[in-house]
Amino acid sequence: MTDLEKTLMRPRTLNPSVFDDFFKPWNEWFFDKKGNMATVPAVNVKESDGNYQVMLAAPGLKKEDFHIDVDGNLVTISAETKSEKEEKEEQFTRKEYSYSSFSRTFTLPENIDQDKIEAKYENGELKLVLPKKGGVQTPAKKEIKIN
Repeated sequence: MTDLEKTLMRPRTLNPSVFDDFFKPWNEWFFDKKGNMATVPAVNVKESDGNYQVMLAAPGLKKEDFHIDVDGNLVTISAETKSEKEEKEEQFTRKEYSYSSFSRTFTLPENIDQDKIEAKYENGELKLVLPKKGGVQTPAKKEIKIN
């Protein structure tokens, strides 16, 4: 496991990460209130010159299960699945129910063109492409000298 993965997997209440601001607000990112691992899909974020890509691993779902909302500078990805199976035989009836859901919310950087956000679900992966606005440049890397 890389240092970045270790940083991202640690509960926010113990050791805050510099990445926390990018991924706010969370309902305790990968952990529930008791510090146990929560059951939410893993997410990777990749930045290129023209966009950010958010890739969410969610195998077994259908694209109809997902709901994506943008509200101000927040994007929320959620999914909900329900299934019911009933078997009837002479002496018994068996019903099985299954329900699962999750919701992840991310704070969008200011340089995202929200009107051009695209999403695609393929092979168990939901991919959001968050294009950067034209003309807005990321500040160049520079060294700060200590006086």
